[in-house]
Amino acid sequence: MRIVYKSLDEIHQMRDAALVVSSILDEMCAAVTPGISTFELDRIARASIKREGVVSAFLGYARPPYPAVTCISVNEEIVHGIPRKDKILAAGDLVGIDFGVFKHGLCADSARTVLVGGKGTPEATALMHATKKALDLAIDQCQIDNRIEDIGSAVQAYAESLGYSVVTTFVGHGIGRRMHEDPPVPNYGRPGSGKRIKRGLVIAVEPMVNAGAPDVEVLDDEWTAVTADRRLSAHFEHTIAILDEGPWVLTRRASSPGNPAHDQD
Repeated sequence: MRIVYKSLDEIHQMRDAALVVSSILDEMCAAVTPGISTFELDRIARASIKREGVVSAFLGYARPPYPAVTCISVNEEIVHGIPRKDKILAAGDLVGIDFGVFKHGLCADSARTVLVGGKGTPEATALMHATKKALDLAIDQCQIDNRIEDIGSAVQAYAESLGYSVVTTFVGHGIGRRMHEDPPVPNYGRPGSGKRIKRGLVIAVEPMVNAGAPDVEVLDDEWTAVTADRRLSAHFEHTIAILDEGPWVLTRRASSPGNPAHDQD
């Protein structure tokens, strides 16, 4: 494992990329209304990428090459949902939008889960809020001299205390010149275990929490991951830099070093 620590200048450049990500996510979330397709949401993001002069972190990624600039996962879809013209959102759907760009050659990555029409079933609403809270608890652990598994342990303990499960198939990650760098950042673990957190570490922390069991299936498109029991899943993610003052949530507009601003997206 080779962790690439970032200079303060690089972190400020990543903040520039992160603010673009946050702004475009704002646009997409505002457009999440009954009757819109996930394909149309992806088109909004493509137009915004062009307007901002940034580069998609997702389009063409890996093998088979990812075909869109966003991952949009609906209800039982956990992550990596491919936008489609025939995927039409309905009131009450639980929709996760994952998005990232490169600017200055550096990447930022973030995800939010929203309810179509702003209101859903009690189960969907509770899961969404719990997953967001789990991310906030994880961010609180992003402190110098803590351990990587302290982050995942916070997610796991909170989610499981509510009767949910955390996805173990997919994890968070280091981020910088590449979208996925070392170290892996799982959403589970033992307190006090894993690599020590040091100044200059930048990571993408992304709880994926299931209403039911943690088991995952990948659909025939080779990307879309769904819950094996087809119960709901929610996903939140932020790109976070570790500084002496504390965590700086780069993809949260109101955040500053040592002030994660948990009441913001």
